[in-house]
Amino acid sequence: MSASFGAQSTTDEVLAGVDLSGKRILVTGVSAGLGVETARALAAHGAQVVGAARDLAKAEAATAEVRTQAANGGGLEIVKLDLASLASVRAAADGLVAAGKPFDVVIANAGVMATPFGKTADGFETQFGTNHLGHFVFVNRIASLMKPGSRLVNLSSSGHRFSDVDLDDPNFDHTPYVEFTAYGRSKTANILFAVEFDRRHKARGVRAAAVHPGGIQTELGRYMTPATMQALVDSINASAAAGGPAFEWKTIPQGAATSCWAAAVAPAEKVGGFYCEDCHVAELTEAGPDIRGGVRAYALDAERAKALWAKSEEMVGERF
Repeated sequence: MSASFGAQSTTDEVLAGVDLSGKRILVTGVSAGLGVETARALAAHGAQVVGAARDLAKAEAATAEVRTQAANGGGLEIVKLDLASLASVRAAADGLVAAGKPFDVVIANAGVMATPFGKTADGFETQFGTNHLGHFVFVNRIASLMKPGSRLVNLSSSGHRFSDVDLDDPNFDHTPYVEFTAYGRSKTANILFAVEFDRRHKARGVRAAAVHPGGIQTELGRYMTPATMQALVDSINASAAAGGPAFEWKTIPQGAATSCWAAAVAPAEKVGGFYCEDCHVAELTEAGPDIRGGVRAYALDAERAKALWAKSEEMVGERF
């Protein structure tokens, strides 16, 4: 695990010299941003990438460069997956299981951020339902395809520091809705899901990690006004006034680097069950809610992870 990788490292830098020929990797959210870049970098190093997206036409257009740069036997196929609909999630998973082709890596990349209050097709709060429950059902339904030595990489965010999960009121039925509180809950859930998935599957050689890509300007921020975005950046910089570095946006290749690093470069035993950022395992921090570095202890709490798993099964009506 090279110490030379950090916040500025790109996908091509972390994958330099890595041959992924013969590897089959699933990436959700390949219609824009990090998902497209992750798929491009992996296919360029020989991986057979299965990309999942809600809008197939948009994904096909967005991934043209993925196919162009695929090398050493790498390639791309796209499957339909709408994480805000469990019917779509189950259909996509069932299709993959029926095909019976195993995966070396599953990267749960897709997500939404700071959406207005809404509900998924199944009545779940939009961010928790899409970012967590959709992936929870999808990944668990294809877990049988993850062969020994494979990995799950869940995209989380430093935004997990906005809020722990609320297992008593996950849909904001009794709590005033706040966009970033909801986002924080869903991103904490992404980490806790990785923690419990790792515990359940590591005996058979399957590991799971969560990653924070960094601050990147992609379609993820479509619901934020420029003023809201600037206020968020200002608040981060205010927290750094005591001597920390000022906030800097990452490029998309820099943002996708930690996903690629955790998926194909870092030793599995070093990242399994942990939260990673800037191509390293993050340290625990109990600082305030500002979104600098580090991971909050509640996001790695093993008992909390088990409780979220049980609550998620209850909500989706399915046991794994």
